[in-house]
Amino acid sequence: MNMDFDLLMNDIVRQARQELVTGGYEELRTPEEVEQAFAEKGTSLVMINSVCGCAGGIARPAALHSLHYDKRPDHLYTVFAGQDKEATAQARALFGEDHLPSSPSFALLKDGQVVAEVGRHEIEGHDPMSVITHLQALMEEHCEEV
Repeated sequence: MNMDFDLLMNDIVRQARQELVTGGYEELRTPEEVEQAFAEKGTSLVMINSVCGCAGGIARPAALHSLHYDKRPDHLYTVFAGQDKEATAQARALFGEDHLPSSPSFALLKDGQVVAEVGRHEIEGHDPMSVITHLQALMEEHCEEV
């Protein structure tokens, strides 16, 4: 059996994108979209998406299930590392010089400024529920009740 690698990867990327979009996240695919989104007032949860196993098995489920909470961000955004490279680079630049680039990861912004991050080291090797709990604790601290 001969499998077309590009066709397989395109399908995986499409599904990984769609999972978050269906869950209410807005994709930011250009540096300009990142700039505009990060200029929004209020709180924003940004997920740096990827195709790795910990993104599919832990981070994306946590990104979706953590929203079932009394407090949640005003805006939900996602950039896709390795796919939308310029948008991801722009997001990471705006996160600030202390930001350690990793994917998957999360950044919680308030009025465009990072107030909390969840890096890959806090996702990979952890169970989805612990990441959900971590995200919800950040929402409790920084977000308003819905």
